[in-house]
Amino acid sequence: MSFPDIRPRRLRRTPAIRRLVEETRIAPSELVLPVFLKEGLTEPKPISSMPGVVQHTRESLLKAAHDAVSAGVGGLMLFGVPDDANKDETGSAGLDPEGILNVGLRDLRREFGDATVVMGDLCLDEFTSHGHCGVLAADGSVDNDATLEIYAEMAVAQAEAGAHMVGPSGMMDGQIGVVRRALDKAGHQDIGILAYSAKYAGAFYGPFREAVESTLQGDRRQYQQDPPNLREALREVDLDVAEGADIVMVKPALAYLDVIAAIRERVTVPVAAYQVSGEYAMVEAAAANGWIDRERVILESLTSIKRAGAQITLTYWASEVAGLLRG
Repeated sequence: MSFPDIRPRRLRRTPAIRRLVEETRIAPSELVLPVFLKEGLTEPKPISSMPGVVQHTRESLLKAAHDAVSAGVGGLMLFGVPDDANKDETGSAGLDPEGILNVGLRDLRREFGDATVVMGDLCLDEFTSHGHCGVLAADGSVDNDATLEIYAEMAVAQAEAGAHMVGPSGMMDGQIGVVRRALDKAGHQDIGILAYSAKYAGAFYGPFREAVESTLQGDRRQYQQDPPNLREALREVDLDVAEGADIVMVKPALAYLDVIAAIRERVTVPVAAYQVSGEYAMVEAAAANGWIDRERVILESLTSIKRAGAQITLTYWASEVAGLLRG
């Protein structure tokens, strides 16, 4: 009987050997924690569709941020959730220096300085009464160019509040160039842009809508990408890099690993991915029913995103995973 001379199993024989030859490693510093700050709360409010995630008060936001930074998490992406009374047709609360998002950015920067990367979500959907990512034209469509004017002001407001990086996420044509020029003109040349370059109009965002108390009417298919399209994502990335994006991102992550890989091969800037609320909720629901090994699935999913080519991952498990990796 003939036996093989080459035995790949030799390198799987013990945990120590497997660690030695591991090709893809997640580091806490590559993780970014998305956090929600809700105007007017006196205590954190659980998000029912995202077990373990809450809408924060200003005080609980700082505590969660300290936990994340202490665990080695690389950054924080802040979403502001205003009172319904402060939402309007143009999302003006997103520009207000005393609006909840800019207040939160100021709190984080004051507390941490440059010890972490403070990021602000640059979009209007949380602040508009209609829930869309931009202002509406007379026919009910999102007016791309009118929206860009507001994004420019919003970017400067976030920079002045203390953001190290802004995250334009509305998928408006030309948004990166407009934001870059506005920041530079206002003297904020050092503020980075994390571009939501390939943001798909998929079905994985449901729990996020609860988290930001979205009032969306209709859907976002007229401006977010169609899930079947990959080459379109490459075009969007090319445009964003040409307009000055410092980092490009794919959102969602797990259903778009091929898009992440294709973009990684395309660009020399860092590539990020957003492990979105639906991905989080599905794992938590399955784990709560005892159907999966929760920690292993979390780590496996994040490893797949890193293996596909994402250098940075936004994930609601960032603090927990950082603790697991360090422990």
